[in-house]
Amino acid sequence: MILETLNPMHYNITNVVPEAMPAATVPILLLAGFLFLIWNYEETSSIPGPCYCMGVGALISHGRFLWMGVGKACNYYNKMYGEFVRVWISGEETLIISKSSSVFYVMKHGHYVSRFGSKLGLQCIGMYENGIIFNNNTTLWKEMRPFFTKDHLDKLQEVTTELGNINVLNLMRRIMLDTSNKLFLRIPLDENAIVLKIQNYFDAWQALLLKPDIFFKISWLYKKYEESVKDLKGAMELLIQQKRQKLFTVEKLDEHMDFATQLIFAQNRGDLTAENVNQCVLEMMIAAPDTLSVTLFFMLVLIAEHPKVEEEMMKEIETVMGDRDVQSDDMPNLKVVENFIYESMRYQPVVDLIMRKALQDDVIDGYPVKKGTNIILNIGRMHKLEFFPKPDEFSLENFEKNVPSRYFQPFGFGPRGCVGKFIAMVMMKAILVTLLRRCRVHTQKGRGLNNIQKNNDLSMHPNERQPLLEMVFTPRSITGKCQGD
Repeated sequence: MILETLNPMHYNITNVVPEAMPAATVPILLLAGFLFLIWNYEETSSIPGPCYCMGVGALISHGRFLWMGVGKACNYYNKMYGEFVRVWISGEETLIISKSSSVFYVMKHGHYVSRFGSKLGLQCIGMYENGIIFNNNTTLWKEMRPFFTKDHLDKLQEVTTELGNINVLNLMRRIMLDTSNKLFLRIPLDENAIVLKIQNYFDAWQALLLKPDIFFKISWLYKKYEESVKDLKGAMELLIQQKRQKLFTVEKLDEHMDFATQLIFAQNRGDLTAENVNQCVLEMMIAAPDTLSVTLFFMLVLIAEHPKVEEEMMKEIETVMGDRDVQSDDMPNLKVVENFIYESMRYQPVVDLIMRKALQDDVIDGYPVKKGTNIILNIGRMHKLEFFPKPDEFSLENFEKNVPSRYFQPFGFGPRGCVGKFIAMVMMKAILVTLLRRCRVHTQKGRGLNNIQKNNDLSMHPNERQPLLEMVFTPRSITGKCQGD
């Protein structure tokens, strides 16, 4: 009797399952079980971060990047979950890393040289498998990178311009554009018009980089960005065409060899396409007015905030140069100026993150990384976590001792480090020295960086709708002038 009771065949299954149960119930239960298994599977990841939650968590994390901006979202997740975090962008697994050993590892190895971003967004701004900055075609990128070298440093001339109580950020943009033009293109241009086009191009780049594909299905959403891109690309194509015409008429090519000339000759040999040439010149021309101008603006505000630092820099400038103008041979001897630049970039970075993509399976600091994983290196946060004696203060003491490269990487390093870092350092030193020898810098009502509203997305930029971007430059002597000779 007992065995019969335990025998499942003793029962009529129709008596166990109610007759009223809908026919679709079993498939629904199976689907629910399958989703539950997926949910549990995603939760088993050893990497800290928000839960996947059947895709809801992935949507929320991508939405946070779009809503808060890339930089601010990265800081949020690192603060919430730690220095090695897993999130999702466009449904793709993405790691946010601010741990120095992990950041150093990624920068060092060649299987992290690729970048990531919306394919349609990068196509819209002309960077998809093109140019140098966000080109994720590593084969083509390696062919073009040698053109972005430091061979142009010997042509860097002292930069002078009219100074006064003006919008300093726009002034820096004009200076950087003029310098870039003298180095890489050497064709007369309308600085004000090109600077405005560069600003609009950067806005498009920042807005489109991580947008989901559905965004590009609605033309009116991205039409203004598309027009901004066409506007700058059209202007640059005209300048490059003028460069081509000039090269055809000159008698001595040696006197006109520069970055644009080398690219044009590479196209003539069949090494590059016209599109590649145009995009490379565009990117080299926008890099300084985009990031270096904001970096210098932040530096000038810090100089106004810290008069003792300004005094220390001026003593060094007078010792190294005396009454003569700055020369390229002076650059290695300007150690205080160099430390000021480094500390400014550490304390108030403009580019505080680096975006990469894993080209093969790997393990980083014990965490498994699958091929195709997106990686964001949060170097801005990293620079305030380890090594520095006063990480949360602006102080030149942070660079009194030699700083190991693993703890400080404002330009990145390794196979895909910033190609313009040598030129950038010379530019910043030359401009700071030239300006400080002539003028003292003051902010409005003594206000500092903390009073300036900033947006932290693809990079850190001040909100340009505020009046605090204007500064005062006063001559250092009664007869001196705060302007170019």
